[in-house]
Amino acid sequence: MEIIDLTQTLNNTTPVYPGTEGPKFTDATTIESDGFAVKLISMFSHTGTHMDSPSHMIKDAKSLDEFGISKFTGEGVVIDVSNVGRSIDVKHIQTTIGSISSIEYVLFHSNWDKKWGDAKYFIDFPILTKESANFLASLNIKGIGVDCISVDPIGDEIMMNHKILMKQEMVIIENLCSLEYLINRSFSFYCFPLRIENADGSPIRAVGMLK
Repeated sequence: MEIIDLTQTLNNTTPVYPGTEGPKFTDATTIESDGFAVKLISMFSHTGTHMDSPSHMIKDAKSLDEFGISKFTGEGVVIDVSNVGRSIDVKHIQTTIGSISSIEYVLFHSNWDKKWGDAKYFIDFPILTKESANFLASLNIKGIGVDCISVDPIGDEIMMNHKILMKQEMVIIENLCSLEYLINRSFSFYCFPLRIENADGSPIRAVGMLK
């Protein structure tokens, strides 16, 4: 059994959505001075590889803790959008998915994770068209994931794609990495959030388990 880690490392230099305060990891205690090591961690709920709940954008929608644990695992497919330019067209999604009926998570490989830590990470990453978002919302899947900072453009105040998907109680995973290892391969996707009350989002450990 091969497991592919799809999660970015969290540390004091982890990139965050522009305007958001970065995470802070400090040594609250050390073995040398206290006999045990403990870190004090401060960060926003949408830091690193993380999951958005519907309540992140829609009033009175479900928070992550209101979903059953089975919501966070399912059969996955990776769609390669590394050469599509700035728009992810619905025809490309349909061609890749074909007649597969067991898909529960659709993940998009744009190769943007290779820009992690660079200012270019926040610029011109591929975005779903409205038609693509509506098509995904019609599939009765659990969620989608991307290897970039957002499913909407930086600075967009409408957040159309987020809302289209969240209205179907889908979760959205952002800042994935290493999706190229799952292209054209059969795998199960696991993306468990922390069990936080009223969670609008949470860092996750995302993995693909190859069959």
